[in-house]
This record gives sequence, structure tokens and C-alpha cells, in this order.
Amino acid sequence: MTTASLFERLRAAAAAEWRAYTNHPFVQGIAAGTLPQACFTHYLTQDYLFLVQFARAYGLAAFKGETLADIRAAAAALTAIVETELPMHIAYCRDWGLREPDLEATHEAKETLAYTRFVLDRGLAGDLLDLLVALAPCVIGYGEIGRALAADPATRRTGNPYDAWIATYAGEDYQRVAAAHAAQMDTLAGQRETAGRWPSLLASFRTATRLETDFWSMGLNPPPLA
Repeated sequence: MTTASLFERLRAAAAAEWRAYTNHPFVQGIAAGTLPQACFTHYLTQDYLFLVQFARAYGLAAFKGETLADIRAAAAALTAIVETELPMHIAYCRDWGLREPDLEATHEAKETLAYTRFVLDRGLAGDLLDLLVALAPCVIGYGEIGRALAADPATRRTGNPYDAWIATYAGEDYQRVAAAHAAQMDTLAGQRETAGRWPSLLASFRTATRLETDFWSMGLNPPPLA
């Protein structure tokens, strides 16, 4: 009997997609500190809109929860996004010259629409496990990327304009968020995963990972200045 977590099994089965996501040129630019500022600010703006839609996803997770523990976990995640992560993101954006009214006025890029609506669709069409699997490349993936960049001696830390980003996702607070998401997936998998369900979960994970990769690529192609 395997002792690997559901996330570990999904990541191994989607290894090619996962490598393309976690080793994307956007991530490499963050590690080296060479990512053009216009690319990063475009990403930050779209990530704000992304977080708004992910707050909706956790509202859906509460609705889909079948136990009080599931509802509490979704409520805690929703509260964390709305009360902590979004305000922190807005403050961080100010450091890059982005004002909250400008963030709110920005239209969602097609890549933002594609991933966030895919996540919501999986949650609406399936159950809580389907929703958490679709969220996993973002929630767990950012933790893995942050941890890997922080541990890599080749990552430029001193004088890197993106060091705060790396530190956020490598930090203990975010690592706990990622671990809790993986643990909840395992709990639900123990209750609901069957051999016949694996192909659907894997297909969803692969699609979500590809959409995350597209989100990085979107960041590398900021719109021209007006």
C-alpha cells in the first residue's frame, strides 16, 4: 500500500506539466532578480484579481463541505484571503506603484479567467475533493516554488527586488497553509477516492497545472503602456 500523499501521487503522474510550471522562465527570472519590472507588476495586478476569485472558490468550498471540519477549514481560508492576504497584496502592490483603484479597474486577462473559472467549474460540477485538487497547483505549488528558491544557493537574495516574494512563499506561515491543504486532500481522498476516480482527479490536476503555467507566461507578456 502506497504511503505517498494524494498530492505527491498527482505531482508524480503529472511530472512534465509540473516541471514546466515550477521551472518556468518567470520563476527563473524571480530567482535571478532579472525579471523585468513591467512583467512583475502585470503579474501582481492579475494576481490581485486571481485572489478575489479564489476567495469565491473557498466560499464554494464551505458550501461543498460535508462536515463541520470542512466548513471551518474553508471559512478559515476565505477569511485569510479577505482579511490578511488581499490587504497584504494591496500593500505590496503599493510598493511597486500600483494603487488599489487601479487594481480594481483592471480587466482580467484571459489566462486569469481560464484558471479561476476552471477551478470554480470543478467545484460546482464535483465535490470538495475535486475543488481542492484544482486549487492544489496554486496553493501547494507556490509553497514548493518558494521553498525551492529559498534553498537554492543559485537564487539571488541580496539585492534581488523579488526577495520579499520568495520569502513570503518560503516562510513558515505559507508553508503551513500548503501543508494543511495537502492534509485535507488526503483526508478527503481516504473517504472518497476510488480507482475509478483517479483519472478524473489527475486530469483536473494536469489542467490546473497547465493553466498555472499559462499564468506565468501571461506575466511575461505585459500589455503595452497606454
